[in-house]
Amino acid sequence: MSKHTEVELTLPALPQGWEAEGNFKALGKVTKATERSIEPVGPHFLAHARRARHKRTFSEDDKIQAEKNVKKVEDDDSGEISEPEDPMMLSRDAKDWKAQDHYAVLGLSKYRYKATEEQIKRAHRKKVLRHHPDKKAAAGSTEDDGFFKCIQKATEVLLDPVKRRQFDSVDERAEVEPPSKKLAKGDKFYKLWAAVFKAEGRFSRTQPVPKFGDANSTQEVVEDFYNFFYTFDSWRSFEYQDEDVPDDNENRDQKRHVEKKNNNARKKKKTEDSARLRNLVDQAMAGDERIKKFRQEASAAKNKKKNDKEAAAKKAVEDAKAKKEADAQAAKDAEEKAKVDKEQGKKAKEAAKAAVKKNKRVLKGSVKDANYFADGAPDAKVIDAVLNDVEIVQGKIDPDEIAALAGKLNGLKVKDEVKAVWSEEVKRLIGAGKLKDGEVKTLV
Repeated sequence: MSKHTEVELTLPALPQGWEAEGNFKALGKVTKATERSIEPVGPHFLAHARRARHKRTFSEDDKIQAEKNVKKVEDDDSGEISEPEDPMMLSRDAKDWKAQDHYAVLGLSKYRYKATEEQIKRAHRKKVLRHHPDKKAAAGSTEDDGFFKCIQKATEVLLDPVKRRQFDSVDERAEVEPPSKKLAKGDKFYKLWAAVFKAEGRFSRTQPVPKFGDANSTQEVVEDFYNFFYTFDSWRSFEYQDEDVPDDNENRDQKRHVEKKNNNARKKKKTEDSARLRNLVDQAMAGDERIKKFRQEASAAKNKKKNDKEAAAKKAVEDAKAKKEADAQAAKDAEEKAKVDKEQGKKAKEAAKAAVKKNKRVLKGSVKDANYFADGAPDAKVIDAVLNDVEIVQGKIDPDEIAALAGKLNGLKVKDEVKAVWSEEVKRLIGAGKLKDGEVKTLV
């Protein structure tokens, strides 16, 4: 029985001069009482009611509840840990744990490397409740605890990230066999081979792994996929299959020999695995209709390019020939035109020359018709002086100006009119700076 101790506590004395009537202050009022119905609830009350109903003690009730909880766990259909147990597996030797399928031991065969840590723990708990030596002994079973040790070892390996990675590295049961040519036809080809490379992709150091795709995948997607797997960077190291290294420190030579042997075995298995995967890639490529289609398209494009090149070369030759002929014809036409132009130019030049001579005759004829601007019969000196001035003016003007001047003088007979035209022309030439003032005297 429990003991208790009584402790006497004295109330503190009131302040000196304190009075209840004068110094008491009410901080609040008591609310009106409310009636409420209270129901007994909660796990503790339920446990109390259960014990009272069945007239059990605390220990009896706890034992019965524990047995019910165990049965509930055993009967819990969690799906991923409900596969049947192989009798051969139940009788295997626990010492041969490296050869056992840890996922099958825990009932996780269909999940394998995809099994989560929580699934592994639940599977372990269920297996322990079923195969614990104490439970079997209580049931009168005389079986040894070999399979129970297998369960413990499987859990130890699968809950250790490093050990589980080593086991997954050599887990052949997680591999998917490549489909046969007979089965891999049409859409099934892509579905079956996608499963194969998905299983292989779990070993890739580079994630995510490209998908196999389907019949509508582009050439870039398909080529990227095959290039990825043909240069596959695998993290498989095959340590799980190493021969056990002796722990005896006195036998160091044997230890080094075993370690060297294990390293060589790993390299060999790594090389064989790379060759195996490349063989899978070659098989898939050999039956992949997309590759055939891309090659046909490439061949057609190559032929088209070749044909286009030949057609372009042929056209270039024809164009060059046509250009040569056109150039020859153009040269011939140009030569003929030049000949015609030359003849026409010659004629025009001769006509212009004749026109100038004619106009000059008009100019000289105009002063002759004007009697060389003399009142009577002009003497030779006057005639020479006038004609000399006419020559000077003609030398200062071009053929067009000669023609214009001839046009003004043509038909004039009166001396003053003729001289007025010549005088105006002389003034124009002096103003243009072509004649000097006083250089021409008889025409002014």
